[in-house]
Order: sequence, then structure tokens, then C-alpha cells
Amino acid sequence: MKLLQQLNTLNKSLEHSNTIKPSVSEKGVDWHIDHSLKVIILTSKTLIASNPDDYKWKFNKWRFLIFLKGSFPRGKAKAPKRVTPKEVITSTEIQQQLAEAKKMVAKLNSLPEKSNFEHPLFGMLKRDKSITFIEMHTQHHINIINDILKA
Repeated sequence: MKLLQQLNTLNKSLEHSNTIKPSVSEKGVDWHIDHSLKVIILTSKTLIASNPDDYKWKFNKWRFLIFLKGSFPRGKAKAPKRVTPKEVITSTEIQQQLAEAKKMVAKLNSLPEKSNFEHPLFGMLKRDKSITFIEMHTQHHINIINDILKA
């Protein structure tokens, strides 16, 4: 599963957690790892707890365009508070989140197809679109991490 590979990539990036390159991102590698894990965990928990009967498809222009493109533009969105890392990010917290994220990701494919997650911009996403969202979001931050490390 792509998400498990991405979690391994985030884990490997931990050795560079104190690296920051303001020319690429105002946030350091640790912030991007922590934020990505928070999104994976929150989205997964929401999917797991959701009621499949609540899912209703509705056309969403932004979802259509971004999912068609397969990636997010940089610097256009601000992370919601619930997935914004704290001022001080510890490697212990990141390790705990990595472990929790792996457990959550392992459950996703076995959920009912209409398990759902309400995204603030994209609207209601069922299981497979939610997994795609998590993968795209995680890859977005992995790309930023890679650019920080190259700079």
C-alpha cells in the first residue's frame, strides 16, 4: 500500500527533523512530518467512526480539479488547527504518531466503501477518495521535505 511506503519515507526523514530552509518552506522537516501524521490519523479515525449511510455524493469543483491533477499547489492552503503541530515537536511524539498511523492505515481498506470523511474544501469523500486524499496530501509534504533537504 502506498501509504505504508509513505510512512516509511516520513520515518526515514526523521533523521533530518531539525532541518529548515526558509527559501523552500517556513516550516522545518519536523513540522511537515508531524502535520502529515496528524492528517493521516485524524482522517483515518473519522473514516473508521463514520456511518456509511451518511455518505451522499455531491459535485465539488475543487475536488474534481485537484484530484484530476493528482497534487496540491504549494502555499495555497493553511492547515486547520486540529492538524497543526505544536510549537515544540519531539521525536517521541512523532514516533508515537507513526505507530498509530500505521495501525490506522492497516484498517482502511477493510472499511465499508461508503465510510466517509468531510474535508473542509473537497466536501464529503468516501473511503477510496479519502485514501487518495491522504496519499496526495502526504506526498505533497514528502515533496516539500525533499526540496528542503536538497536546498
